[in-house]
Amino acid sequence: MKIDLKELVNDDASLISRRVWSDQTVYEREKRAIFARSWLFLGHESQIKTPGDFVQAYMCETPIILARGEDGGIHASVNSCTHRGLPVCRSDHGNTKRFVCPYHNWSYKVDGELATIPQERQVKCKPNKAELGLKKVPRVESWRGLIFGSFNESIEPLEDFLGDMTFYLGAWIDRFPGGIEFVGSPHRWVIDCNWKLPVENQLGDVYHGPYLHGSLIAPDSEAGKEIDSYAYNVIPTPGHGASFRLMPEDSPIEQVAWGFESTVGQLGSDELKDYLRSVQTIAEEYVGPIRARMKGLAYGVYPNLSFLWSNAGFKVSHPRGPNKVEYWSWSVVPADAPEHLKKQLRNNHASFFGPGGVLEQEDAEAWMQQNLGADIDFADDRKFFYGLGLGEEGTHPDLPGTVTTGANEYYARAFFSRWRYDLLAAEGEA
Repeated sequence: MKIDLKELVNDDASLISRRVWSDQTVYEREKRAIFARSWLFLGHESQIKTPGDFVQAYMCETPIILARGEDGGIHASVNSCTHRGLPVCRSDHGNTKRFVCPYHNWSYKVDGELATIPQERQVKCKPNKAELGLKKVPRVESWRGLIFGSFNESIEPLEDFLGDMTFYLGAWIDRFPGGIEFVGSPHRWVIDCNWKLPVENQLGDVYHGPYLHGSLIAPDSEAGKEIDSYAYNVIPTPGHGASFRLMPEDSPIEQVAWGFESTVGQLGSDELKDYLRSVQTIAEEYVGPIRARMKGLAYGVYPNLSFLWSNAGFKVSHPRGPNKVEYWSWSVVPADAPEHLKKQLRNNHASFFGPGGVLEQEDAEAWMQQNLGADIDFADDRKFFYGLGLGEEGTHPDLPGTVTTGANEYYARAFFSRWRYDLLAAEGEA
């Protein structure tokens, strides 16, 4: 069915059709125009430290094996045997020398090359195994250990794609001298909603907190007052976003340091608190004076990666159709923190944003209800309004990108403007 993208998203992206969230035709176009052409997050180098290490990932609905090869390089391959299509890797993570298809026992090296065909000794015409390896993801690059892949061979380098988003991601990652570490396998669960809903929520929607999560983030709470006083939403490049509080220069160390606003930080041991103070004490040395005062909220990297600063969680919104998403969520800790403190720190993520987390459940319920609202009969003439703060965005002398206050919905308008452009460009209509 023909779709008019300019009708679905108007020119300033202040009005969004409900079909954007619920239409199968729109979703099929997204797969071709966005997921086939963008950099997509696959994992972190801390998950595949040694040769033979692997984890499973997805690029949209395509299953991927991310592995460290015998050559020490990072390889990403489609998890589908070239003989009959079965998955050759059935473990979420591990270490191996071969991936073996259970159907006919074709085996593949961790870099995706076909190693053996048991049946070939019984035939005279030997297949060319060099042409029968797993389909490779043609572009794989990493930044600060974050690994991305793209099916688009001509895509710009990853660092160019991220642009000034590296300034904001680095504000957290770079303050840890040893970098960061992803802990274990991701939590994974399925939500009856469109993939863009979790993305939008964590791209810059800080003002749902005092209402949806009012039991913990009331408007008159310390966190609520900080958001009102010091919060910024910044769009470094349309589609990416960073929301954070830029704390005053004279803020007490416990008020600005990462980790103290969490339950774990507040109720943790004196040793944990001393560690969090020590990280903040040297933050300016590693990230500079402005970024040392950043107290992050939520980040988004186009199209479907999110990061929660306070709770140290990376999340990916994997589409499973227009009305279903498989949500993956990792706890992240400083790589050089003592092991017993890492165990304490990871509880902060699980208790709030794991699949049973207090705030995660409230978000998921809202997303499912919004998804129902996007598919109501006879209501598409009443589009969703994204016009809060329209035209009020500007600049900041110390912050790269377009800068707004927390309540301005420019973060979402910029995302949907890029979304519309990408879908039009893929069809030669931009």
